[in-house]
Amino acid sequence: MTVDIVIQGAKGRMGNTLINMALADETLNLVGACERKGHADGLNYECAVSDCLEELLPNVPGAVIVDFTAPEGSVAMSRIAAKYGNPAVIGTTGLTPEQQAELAESAKKTPIFWAPNMSVGINVLLKFLPQLVQALGEDYDVELSETHHKMKKDSPSGTALKLAQCLAEARGWDYDEVKQHCRDGIIGARPKKQIGVQTLRGGDVVGDHTAYFFGPGERIEITHRAHSRETFAAGALRAAKWLARQKPGKLYSMADIF
Repeated sequence: MTVDIVIQGAKGRMGNTLINMALADETLNLVGACERKGHADGLNYECAVSDCLEELLPNVPGAVIVDFTAPEGSVAMSRIAAKYGNPAVIGTTGLTPEQQAELAESAKKTPIFWAPNMSVGINVLLKFLPQLVQALGEDYDVELSETHHKMKKDSPSGTALKLAQCLAEARGWDYDEVKQHCRDGIIGARPKKQIGVQTLRGGDVVGDHTAYFFGPGERIEITHRAHSRETFAAGALRAAKWLARQKPGKLYSMADIF
């Protein structure tokens, strides 16, 4: 059985990667490519091409939308998907709690999947890191760093935030109360109840994330490096195949697939 998909933001870096991988996958059928108003020119694929998702969807009932665009665009897309009953996979980062709540609202009407990182490796880390936190105990200070290409707009990355929240939960902390996203000047000694997340930007780095555990007399570092966008595209297309069989009712994530 093949799964019909529509790529939203087809001209973007991720959109182009998704299209190429979908075309090479015999279990997927690319039925639509969509770009924002006035930017669909030059999309030459053997599928429906449009700069208006709302005009496209009635012609591709049930097709799974895959979206790696921007927070406002992804939220707007989820409303349109809910209106027409199309499932949607969203890999956009930088969503506010209010925007995430809007996705959850759309998910009541049609299957919606959202993950700030589609990498299988990162999502395995999200399962493993809490065990490490608990095994090491509170004598180990936890910090994170993340590095991305210079064009990335949000900071810290959605993946870094997800990892940091995961680590805070393992300690029984409220992340918003213990987060430290920047240090500057005479800051004094590091509080025991704190998780720092440091950001680097430059070049064409796809995505590096490192979790640090600073203990008495030793340090543990766990690093994940994404070497290409195909890592995230593969996870998103895997999610699209899975989501096509699901029902509305909750905002799905990579944890549901595992």
